[in-house]
Amino acid sequence: MLKVFSWRKLVFRFDWTLVLGTLVVVFLGLVNLWGSVKDQQYLLFARQLSWVGLGLVLFFVIASIDYRIIARYAYVLYGGGALLLVAVLLAGKMVAGARRWFDLGPSHFQPSEIMKVVVILALGKYLNDTPVLEGRTLRHLAMPVVIVGVPFLLIAAQPDLGTAMMVALIFLSVMITARLRVKTMLGLAALALLAAAPIWEYVLHDYQRSRVLAFINPALDPATAWQPRQAMNAVGSGRFIGKGFLEGNQIRLRNLPALWTDFPFAVWAEEWGFLGCLVMLGAYTFLIMRALRVASEARDRFGAAVCVGAAAIMFWQVTVNIGMVTGVLPVVGVTLPLVSYGGSSILTVLVSLGLVMNVSVRRYAY
Repeated sequence: MLKVFSWRKLVFRFDWTLVLGTLVVVFLGLVNLWGSVKDQQYLLFARQLSWVGLGLVLFFVIASIDYRIIARYAYVLYGGGALLLVAVLLAGKMVAGARRWFDLGPSHFQPSEIMKVVVILALGKYLNDTPVLEGRTLRHLAMPVVIVGVPFLLIAAQPDLGTAMMVALIFLSVMITARLRVKTMLGLAALALLAAAPIWEYVLHDYQRSRVLAFINPALDPATAWQPRQAMNAVGSGRFIGKGFLEGNQIRLRNLPALWTDFPFAVWAEEWGFLGCLVMLGAYTFLIMRALRVASEARDRFGAAVCVGAAAIMFWQVTVNIGMVTGVLPVVGVTLPLVSYGGSSILTVLVSLGLVMNVSVRRYAY
């Protein structure tokens, strides 16, 4: 039987450290955005602020709904998300050769972003409904592979390599909660290796392959390698304490495109230096560890999977985005959570953290 809490009890049970950690990262992101969008400062900042406001409302609304009710509709949400991915391929706005967004007038909606959360819900529902005692074999993974495979292929077809890769990494992270046998994990690794060649040949587009090749050998394509090189220059020039707010060359000279979307960490590192980077990474680490702590205390597999998935969204996006900026990874267009400009990304992360709060509120309640 589901237990309904009054708002007073909900507020009393809220994990306010999670709320505080979330607000800290949101604040750092808004400060960084204000300094990044010099030419369109007020317009883009106002839009971002409105998305943050909506996201925080969703955070608290989702936290107030028993997550077991959400679990009942996980497959329905998954079906709706898959239909949106099909619809965006057929009727989405074409930008730079990709159909990833629905045009909503003053803003755009990217369904592949929110699909990250929907995939987590569907995987959590499946794992909760199919418990095993002796560990899962490859046979048990047929349905999870389908659950992640459909959105992966639809997102890759847009094309959006970065988000497709995030969906795959989130899947692997959530499956940690599935009690996999060692043989099963080795089998998954073998399947991933076997899939690499056909994905490279038939799924990746020419410009995506050129980014990977330019990462391996910048001399092959200096134009493609120019962007990450500028980002690395910005990070290195920040040194220990940074150049100061609004004093970075990347802002003044506009050497680096996509400052506020793909490369906000370069701006942050240049202006605030190594110390500022430690502050931002510390805030992210706190949120990730908090989500994993709640996962370890969850009362069921669904709650644990949801929290691990939320932590995975944060961890992998931070890792890949900063890896792009520092030249450790190729540029694949992955946003920095709660810092990059973009409504779909902001809403996705805040919704996922709202689910963590939901599980946290109810971990001792029944």
